[in-house]
Amino acid sequence: MKLAVSGKGGVGKTTFASLLIRTFNDAGKRVLAIDADPDANLAAGLGIENAADIVPISEMKELVFERTGAQPGSIGGFFKLNPKVDDLPDSLSATYENIKLMRLGGVKKGGAGCICPESTLLRALVMHIVLARDEVVVMDMEAGIEHLGRATAEAVDRLIVVVEPGRRSIDTAEHIRQLASEIGLNSIGVIGNKIRGPKDEAFLQKHLADFEFIGFLPYDNSLIEADLNGISPFDVDSPSKKSVEKMITRL
Repeated sequence: MKLAVSGKGGVGKTTFASLLIRTFNDAGKRVLAIDADPDANLAAGLGIENAADIVPISEMKELVFERTGAQPGSIGGFFKLNPKVDDLPDSLSATYENIKLMRLGGVKKGGAGCICPESTLLRALVMHIVLARDEVVVMDMEAGIEHLGRATAEAVDRLIVVVEPGRRSIDTAEHIRQLASEIGLNSIGVIGNKIRGPKDEAFLQKHLADFEFIGFLPYDNSLIEADLNGISPFDVDSPSKKSVEKMITRL
């Protein structure tokens, strides 16, 4: 199963992705977790020690040069468009039990639509992960689908958009769906998060009536405390864990 998770910043996207990945792990599945949001820290959410020390691949200048033949940050010139990446998930991953984690990092663009060595390496890596790896893959994306392209969209089983009761979150979900449709990624589901009761569920279902809802997660102070204390949300007593198990069955 190949899943991409997206949503507005602060909506609880990384918390959900962490619960999803740890639940797969708890069920004995091998999981390749991809932190593709430059502003998130999926490693901490998974309970990986020294999470802050994990270097994003886009910042590994020697690796980018070795694989593409061009210096990171350069625009124009010649470099490999199909760099070797098949060894990277095993050699550059941080691990936790059955989980392998990779941080992709962000790419500073010099202009609209520019092609640079870092983005080329990351795109090739994501393509390999989605098309060739046989683990469960969960990608924690930014509020968009920056690292996905047409070649990988068809192989992603589901794009999961995390939303909370609120207009900005709903607008972001619509924007993400538009971006996804442009590359042919139409298998989209929604997770409602921070739900305080039936009114919140009804609000989201009314304003996102043409989305498929996979499930809902309750507003839970224990998850907020876990984030503040640097603890994985999976390692606290929360009803959300059972909810995520049901979502996985549905997926």
